Amino acid sequence: MSLLVIGSVAFDSVETPFGKVEDVLGGSATYFSASASYFTDIKLVAVVGQDFPEKHVRFLKKRGIDVKGLQVTDGKTFRWKGRYDFDLNQAHTLDTQLNVFASFKPRIPEEYKDTPYVFLANIDPVLQLEVLGQVKKPKLVACDTMNFWIERKLKELKEMLGHVDILTINEAEARELSKESNLVKAAKCILSYGPKAVIIKRGEYGALMFSDSSVFSAPAYPLESVFDPTGAGDSFAGGFMGYLSNVDNISDRYIRRAIIFGSVMASFDVEDFSLNRIKNLTNREIETRFRAFKKLTHFEDL
Repeated sequence: MSLLVIGSVAFDSVETPFGKVEDVLGGSATYFSASASYFTDIKLVAVVGQDFPEKHVRFLKKRGIDVKGLQVTDGKTFRWKGRYDFDLNQAHTLDTQLNVFASFKPRIPEEYKDTPYVFLANIDPVLQLEVLGQVKKPKLVACDTMNFWIERKLKELKEMLGHVDILTINEAEARELSKESNLVKAAKCILSYGPKAVIIKRGEYGALMFSDSSVFSAPAYPLESVFDPTGAGDSFAGGFMGYLSNVDNISDRYIRRAIIFGSVMASFDVEDFSLNRIKNLTNREIETRFRAFKKLTHFEDL
């Protein structure tokens, strides 16, 4: 099965205690697509400016990502600059230049509209709703959001959540959206808005999945070297949705496995800056780390 993603493609400048990079490839849809491409066929809808290098387009195509939906318009590509201190769970935004992304109106190519799996990456919930009006009865729709939309477009965000199956969100945003400090209560509140499941990303503490009938906790992989957490959440979502698209099964059993594959991809992402680690992965490495995740919490029922 194939997977459609709508989101941002950007240039990132990032500084952490372990180094810095300038104008490297980034964006929510980019990380998602690169991660998911190890599992399934990807159809990408995003916008870039005339300054977007052809080498990045070649990279996306090399990963088997269909870029017919990548709009190139007059102007500059979206840019984000941020810094992480030793608490790598918290990004400090230093500069945001939306550029062509400010006027982005997703146009879903006709051949994309019947894609069975759809991921609405972190964009304006109004645009997310517009995308849902263009696709044709997908089997599964998942989405992401952030504090900016929670604070500025809460009504539209709640409306959009009534039309999706799964929300991925970090724990600070889950608390802000629900107005609940306890994550169990927060999840219950968010589920009341409409999604069938909510996955709360907790960085170095793993992820929690809540639905009306199930709760699942996944650990984070213990790493010795973490260089750059940028894109980890999007890489998680890419692994998660990519796996579900690959197996074409959305039962609870497979959703749990998908969460682990999402965690696997996020763990690789943070091991280097930008997409450097993701782009050089092998399927064997992914499978080996998946098995290592399984061992982390395995125990015998005596």
